[in-house]
Amino acid sequence: MVWNLPLLESGNPDNELSVQQDGAVVRRTVLPGGVRVLSEQLPGQRSASIGAWVNVGSRDERSGHFGSTHFLEHLLFKGTKRRTAMDIAEAFDAVGGEANAVTGKENTCYYARVLDTDLPMAVDVISDMVTSALIDPDELETERGVILEELAMNDDDPGDVVHEKFSETVLAGHDLGRPIGGTPETINAVPREAVWEHYQNHYQPETLVFTAAGNIDHDALCAQISDELVRGGWNLTPGATPRVRRDTTPIEGIGLEGRELTVTRQVEQANVIIGSTGITGTDERRFQLSVLSAVLGGGMSSRLFQEIRERRGLAYSTYCFGSSHVGIGTFGLYAGCAPSKIDEVSKLMVVELEKMADSGITESELKRSIGQLSGSLVLGLEDSGSRMNRLGRAELVTGELLSLQESLERIKSVTREEVQTLAAELAARPRSVVRVGPFAA
Repeated sequence: MVWNLPLLESGNPDNELSVQQDGAVVRRTVLPGGVRVLSEQLPGQRSASIGAWVNVGSRDERSGHFGSTHFLEHLLFKGTKRRTAMDIAEAFDAVGGEANAVTGKENTCYYARVLDTDLPMAVDVISDMVTSALIDPDELETERGVILEELAMNDDDPGDVVHEKFSETVLAGHDLGRPIGGTPETINAVPREAVWEHYQNHYQPETLVFTAAGNIDHDALCAQISDELVRGGWNLTPGATPRVRRDTTPIEGIGLEGRELTVTRQVEQANVIIGSTGITGTDERRFQLSVLSAVLGGGMSSRLFQEIRERRGLAYSTYCFGSSHVGIGTFGLYAGCAPSKIDEVSKLMVVELEKMADSGITESELKRSIGQLSGSLVLGLEDSGSRMNRLGRAELVTGELLSLQESLERIKSVTREEVQTLAAELAARPRSVVRVGPFAA
């Protein structure tokens, strides 16, 4: 069953949606102010996961604000009008729960996983953080140092560097190409006033989505969220409309030419990614891409793993990946190997992609990949956090929530011909190469 998620107005008689999916009850409510609440009730489960999603990511930053989205992810844990940073930390430690946040290119999520009896506490704390963060100047300066250390840590990892630079190279000229966490230059440059302005502009009722999964009482959850947001000083205007989803029109003019980039690092193992633009997050072919990726580089039986690692012993890790955003995506082939083997490994990865484009995949590969993806999907949804994330993506990106059965059917419906057609399209796109290792730039 496919459950469509229209952007309903709060106060509208139709602002409630409910459906039975996979033995669970999924409900969606639009509260006054345009705040959306989605929950999946899982009978018998003692844990619950809650996420507060703000529809803002690094792609939404403008000049002078670069790095602000990731800065806010840190600063919301540093204190509110009612809580210190220690209060926030102790609240979750005291009940054996966990709380964290993640910044993406298109969304930011503050989430927690706790026992079902502690869910009201988690909602209280996260709502307080979202509505009432102080963005204290002294805390900001302390956290500036923490973020700079985080960026330095990532820069010391050639695997992180090659992925970051690959995105920058393929998506050059678009905001999606900028690093999520900012750069040392932008983090050092952004003033408190810019971070505060970014917070005020984007952390609003119409951009906020709460998702929860586990032993959830949806009505009680909605009532508490409304109370907490009002308590935090937000004006929940009746009849307000949620912010529209991002325009899904494909982004043109990006990735039209292949580029090469070499990043010099004195490391024992070189890292390389070869790839191009991919498919968008709303593309119906995302299930075909999943099958393609599983066959080409998604596990120990994949072509890249078997050819490069098992048969030739040239690399420990090799795989392919797709990163999908609204309007555009990337697709890449990765390997880590001895610097002296970088050209040989790069050639082998391209050969495997082109073989798939020319000759397709076998029936046994198709069946194996479908089984791999189906099992992974089912096992992943045994975790309340995965289900909470699924609700957030459905609401903010695709506008539809697939039942487990529908997802499995879409995976099983993928054909060899469809995979070959997609592989041929990806193989024909302008190809970029990014290397990180002891090479001359």
